[in-house]
Amino acid sequence: MKTNELLSLVDIPRHKLYYLEQKGYIVPQRIPMGDLEAREFSDEDVRLVEAIWKYLKKGFKHRVAYQKALKELEMRDVSSPRHKEAA
Repeated sequence: MKTNELLSLVDIPRHKLYYLEQKGYIVPQRIPMGDLEAREFSDEDVRLVEAIWKYLKKGFKHRVAYQKALKELEMRDVSSPRHKEAA
């Protein structure tokens, strides 16, 4: 997913998204486009940004929001039907 698509989907400000990338919380793929690079976000990146943004809007600091988001996504993955089938 491209940056503008993610920004529209999650409704996160661009500078907040770039800050999450700067801190290493998300690592989108970089796609060369002439002299520039486009960011391509994976489905996992999108879910993580959604979860982090939810906690940031609740007033948590970035690091805590990231940690809570990781825990939430981990719990979601553990309880998913696909995960149970593999076990």
